[in-house]
Amino acid sequence: MDSSIKDILAFSPNDSRYADKLLKPSEGYFSPRSYGTDNIPKDRPVLFVGNHTIYGVFDPMLIVKSIYQHSGIFPRSLADHMHFGVPLWTRFIKSMGIVEGTREICSALMKDQQSVLVFPGGAREVFKRKGECYKLVWKKRVGFLKMAIDHGYDIVPFASVGPDDALSIVVDANGIAKGLGRRFRESRFYNKTLRNGDMIPPITRGIGLTSIPRPERFYFSFGEPIKTSELQGREQTEALLFETREVVAEAINSQIAELIDIRAQDNDKGWVRKLLTAL
Repeated sequence: MDSSIKDILAFSPNDSRYADKLLKPSEGYFSPRSYGTDNIPKDRPVLFVGNHTIYGVFDPMLIVKSIYQHSGIFPRSLADHMHFGVPLWTRFIKSMGIVEGTREICSALMKDQQSVLVFPGGAREVFKRKGECYKLVWKKRVGFLKMAIDHGYDIVPFASVGPDDALSIVVDANGIAKGLGRRFRESRFYNKTLRNGDMIPPITRGIGLTSIPRPERFYFSFGEPIKTSELQGREQTEALLFETREVVAEAINSQIAELIDIRAQDNDKGWVRKLLTAL
C-alpha cells in the first residue's frame, strides 16, 4: 500500500475541525434541515448515494456534517479530480476527508470498513443545463454499484433540495458551446478536455443580477438502506446492475419530491430570507 493511500485511510473526523469552522457561515446562510437520519445504520459501513446539485460545492460538506452529527458516522466523499488542482480549495476539501473518486481509493476505503459517499452524476450533473433542476444525470454509470456489491456495502439513498434553487441558469453549456461556434465544438479541447461539454459550467445569477446564491434553505433526506448482499457474485451482470441502479435512483427521486413538499409547508423562515430568495 502506497503512502498516499495510508494517509487517506488514517484520516480522523478530528482532522475536520478546521473545515468545520469554515462551514459555520454556510450553515447560517442556508440553515439546513435533515430528515430520515434514523435510517442511517450505525453498526456497519454503508455507501451513501445521492443527487448532485448545481456546481457541487454548496451542500456536500453540509451533508457529511449532518450524517456525522446524527449518526456518528463520518463518510468519505468521492470527488472529481478537478477539485484537486486548486491549492486552498484542495486543502479545505481534504480537511473534510474528501478524496479523489478512483476505484483504487474507493476499494481501499471499503476494505478498511469506512463509509463512503458518492454522487454518480459527477461533473455533468453539477454543471446543469436549463431544465435539469434536481435531475439525476448518471449516463451509464454503474461503478458505484459494483463497488458496493463487491464489498458487501448496503446503499443509503439520500437527497438534497435547495441548492438548485439558489441560482438561476442564464446560459448553460449548450448555449456557451453554440455561441463559440462549430469549430470549437469539433476541437480536441472541447471533446477531450471539456469532455464533450460536460465540464463547461453554466453562467448563473443569484440575488438580483449578482452571482451570490440566494439563501434558500437546504433540506436533506436519508432513505432506508438498499441491501446488496444477495447480489454478490453477480456484480458483472449488466442487466442486474441497471435494474438495481433504477431502484436507487427511484429512492432518491422520491425523497426529492418529498423534500419539495416539506419545503412548500415550511413557514419557519425569517423575512430577510423570504425577501432574498424572492429576488
